[in-house]
Amino acid sequence: MSKEFLVSSVKNIMGIARGGDAEASFDLYRELFSDPRFVQNKPEDQRQALRLFVLAKRPGKPSEKLVETYRACIPALTELVSTHGEPEDYEMLGLCHLTIGNDQAASNMFREGLQIERARNAGSDLCGRLMTRLSAI
Repeated sequence: MSKEFLVSSVKNIMGIARGGDAEASFDLYRELFSDPRFVQNKPEDQRQALRLFVLAKRPGKPSEKLVETYRACIPALTELVSTHGEPEDYEMLGLCHLTIGNDQAASNMFREGLQIERARNAGSDLCGRLMTRLSAI
């Protein structure tokens, strides 16, 4: 999957979501993240696409399609965590686990990300977000 294809796919999905069809956008995100070629993109390009979906604010109880789309993010995020160990990847993976109902795995991801980020910059916004997420579980 080329970066151009990834960018155009994400732009298309965001346009559909902005148009009011969130459920259709979840289907398209799930297809994108489930495509084996997705993980062939540069880590920063994968992160950007995942960040747009995973960190988006959504009110109310998650729909089944939304939960399944978070589930589809887990393999790519697990690979990023395993390969690069970036605290933001741990945060996103934790949010995926939290959304699908795996609170223990979410807690573990938030704790690991927090430990790494504290060693880098204990006063960062990411440290604060991770502490808040941990205290909410």
